[in-house]
Amino acid sequence: MTVATRRFVALAAALALAGIGAQAVAQQKTFTLAGYGGSFEKTMREQVLPAFAAKHNLRVEYVAGNSTDTLAKLQAQKGNQVIDAIIVDDGPMYQAVELGFCGALAAADVYKDVYSIMQFKSNKAIGVGMVGTGIMYNKKVFEENKWAAPTSWEDLKDPKYKKKLVVPPMNNTYGLHAVVMMARVRGGGEGRIDPGFAAFKNDLGPNVLAYEPSPGKMTELFQSGQAVIGVWGSGRAKALADQTGFPIEFIYPKEGGVALGVAACPVAGSKNDKEAQAFMQYLVSPEVQLTLAKGAGFGPTNRKVMLTPDQQKGLPYGAQVQSLKTVDWDQINKVRDEWNKRWTREIER
Repeated sequence: MTVATRRFVALAAALALAGIGAQAVAQQKTFTLAGYGGSFEKTMREQVLPAFAAKHNLRVEYVAGNSTDTLAKLQAQKGNQVIDAIIVDDGPMYQAVELGFCGALAAADVYKDVYSIMQFKSNKAIGVGMVGTGIMYNKKVFEENKWAAPTSWEDLKDPKYKKKLVVPPMNNTYGLHAVVMMARVRGGGEGRIDPGFAAFKNDLGPNVLAYEPSPGKMTELFQSGQAVIGVWGSGRAKALADQTGFPIEFIYPKEGGVALGVAACPVAGSKNDKEAQAFMQYLVSPEVQLTLAKGAGFGPTNRKVMLTPDQQKGLPYGAQVQSLKTVDWDQINKVRDEWNKRWTREIER
């Protein structure tokens, strides 16, 4: 074979390989996932999504936002959904199912390993993690000021926290939990929310630096020293401590922390339903559940996942789950829009 012939063969082979590569890229689908931002998004992008994308030859588009943002996007895209799958709080997920935004889950053996309390009767969503709403505080600042650690929801009204308290707004599940618990502590509850609004308007309001929905901004407010105490989730607090070494401490108030389920569903009408179904099953697989426990601070929903004592710290796991309170989402979802408008009108005006 002459030199010219060898060069021709090599060039032809290179062109053929380039053609195969271009064809593979052309055939690659875009899979759009909507979920939380902050530390959760980081865990998903770095530890969860790459393996799924590679296995299914997908380009994953991640749309970050809180649960109500995601629900609003589904409503805006109704009839022409761009999003293929969502991960949101349990309350908004019940709304998404009721509004017809979630498709039925395809049968899969892995769902048999998910705790029954994390399965939806509609079979249109599945619980992928559990966190708890409680109080977090800067342990270093508390020690320096010789302040006792908070133990009650009522402690949030202490005047020494003036303009040092951060609470998510009511359209965020952590904020909603705080309002419901303040109502319960004062004799009300989901059916009589007035005491919760009064507590924030008259007692907690003067202490609030910001009603902050963004996980990134919440973290910044603590790291800058502007905030020293706040209402947040166990998973968020654990991620802040683990990833930055910040001296954050998290407690469940004596009246009870609140269980917050994290759920996922395939979006009805998705053009990538096969991939969305595979993603649901992937999320509750033992390996991903362990990753979410370690990286996002989620209590596992797959009963086969076993955590070491160190991995369990700060997570709703085992007996800890039994101590958490739950809220009546059927009651709340009927009036949540009304509550949100009232919150804007009376609290965050």
